[in-house]
Amino acid sequence: MSSLEEIKSIVEEKGSRKSLLATKKMTTSISKKKARLSKKEANELGTFFYSILAKLLCLIPIAILFFLLIFFWSSSTTNIISGKIIHLCFQSRKLNDLYCISAGTQPNLETPISSFSNGSFPSVNGTATKLVNDLQQKSTRLGIPIPPGYHAFRNGMVKSDEELLVAYNDVEDQLMVHRSWTSSQNNAKCDGRGIYVYELPTKFNKDLVSQCADMVPWVDLCNFFSNDAMGEPVEKLGKGWYQTHQYSLELIFHSRILNHPCRVMNKSEAELFYVPFYAGLDVLRWHFKNVSNDVKDSLGLDLAKWLESQPTWFKRSGKDHVFVLGKISWDFRRYNNSDWGSRFLELDEMQNPVKLLIERQPWHLNDIGIPHPTYFHPQSDDDIITWQLKIIKANRKSLVSFAGAPRPDAPESIRSILINQCISIETGECRFLNCSSGACDQPESIIELFMESEFCLQPPGDSPTRKSVFDSLISGCIPVIFDPFTAYYQYPWHLPEDYKKYSVFIDQEDVRNMKVNVVEMLMKIPAGERENMRRYIIYELLPGLVYGDPKSKLEKFQDAFSITMNNLLQRLTRLE
Repeated sequence: MSSLEEIKSIVEEKGSRKSLLATKKMTTSISKKKARLSKKEANELGTFFYSILAKLLCLIPIAILFFLLIFFWSSSTTNIISGKIIHLCFQSRKLNDLYCISAGTQPNLETPISSFSNGSFPSVNGTATKLVNDLQQKSTRLGIPIPPGYHAFRNGMVKSDEELLVAYNDVEDQLMVHRSWTSSQNNAKCDGRGIYVYELPTKFNKDLVSQCADMVPWVDLCNFFSNDAMGEPVEKLGKGWYQTHQYSLELIFHSRILNHPCRVMNKSEAELFYVPFYAGLDVLRWHFKNVSNDVKDSLGLDLAKWLESQPTWFKRSGKDHVFVLGKISWDFRRYNNSDWGSRFLELDEMQNPVKLLIERQPWHLNDIGIPHPTYFHPQSDDDIITWQLKIIKANRKSLVSFAGAPRPDAPESIRSILINQCISIETGECRFLNCSSGACDQPESIIELFMESEFCLQPPGDSPTRKSVFDSLISGCIPVIFDPFTAYYQYPWHLPEDYKKYSVFIDQEDVRNMKVNVVEMLMKIPAGERENMRRYIIYELLPGLVYGDPKSKLEKFQDAFSITMNNLLQRLTRLE
């Protein structure tokens, strides 16, 4: 056998073996025999090795494809098991649990923050973290910035930037639908679209109000529900100001709709049906009592049965029915493993009607956010104009203020960080009103603070939304928002799509990770820019954020109630 044939046999025999020792022996054997080759044989050997190399190169793409398939299979399986990412992000394009986490309910993803380096991607010698920091920051269609990496939420869970982007854009799609129902009419034009107000059995509304004295253990709500639920007058603030409770919207709206010009007394003349069920008060009365979930759900179930006894309910399968709920959506969407709230909005009968809430569930199209009730209830256009002139001229002695309380039992809250940043400013540019001491119980304390401030910090509290956002706006104080669900994703009929016209957005993740000093950042906003925002708030937004007195006669302005009703009627036109 020639040297060339010997080398080929070595390659074919030894090369099929996988051990490192076999490869080493093969190399040594070939080197010894190669020295005995002629020039012709050496060329032939080179061609032989090139053919072997070509075969190996052909196998590389197949190997790469094989490893990619393994990677995608393993990552997809992990995602489905840990958080149903594929179902949520790509099939339904809904991340319901994302918002549940921010609202304090049970999350789907179960990846603890501690498994990540500084709340970012898992780090191997810092390489992955550097890759994250090098990514270009994403933003939603409305321009809400989404920093790269993973983001901390309540319960020690995280969401990726990709999940956030999909979820946020999903919400923005729904807000576009809501805005398409906006009416251009300043005054209600019935055009045969009558509004019928059901006369419900008293257990669904009036009897609930009668429990005002012991509904909440530490406060008697009865005074708050006087004067058509506006509360007692606040003389110090002037005409039209009352001590209105944050959960009085159901009563206020009911009082207003009874006097609506499109109201009809005959069901056959109606196109819109208002159901005055005080579901918020029903939930509130059980919050602090040890009762079963069956008790909490009982009145809502009774109402569903009552509605199904009405022929009008089946006219459009409930799509022409409207509810006003004076608490946040999550109080009516109790999870199976929770004792908080009721399941009223999870009932099958409640899926088609429109629900007007102070805080909507962002992935439910028929949940529509409307403003929290403020302390201001003007009776006339002059009341609004007088107040506008007062706050446009107000002496704003402080750059920043925050009225609220820390959340020491909520480690994900940014409130303590904001408080520390505020009180550490020695120049007095920031004022902190500690609500845990009862200092915020008086409306004049809040309104006067906001009237004297350029910016008002509005971090999330027990839920993303805050009544304080509307208190700051009607005081001419520019709200600083840290979570888009606080305002931008809630009130499409009352706040503009361009949030930069009336607010400053600072992502709460940047605050939580100590990447920004909020007070120092606000100092850099020019005075002219602040003035333009304030004028827009006072002259363009303010009238539409307040609920007028039930006896009000507004002609130049639309208040929050009028805007809501006109858009509900416009929605009916679109449905037809």
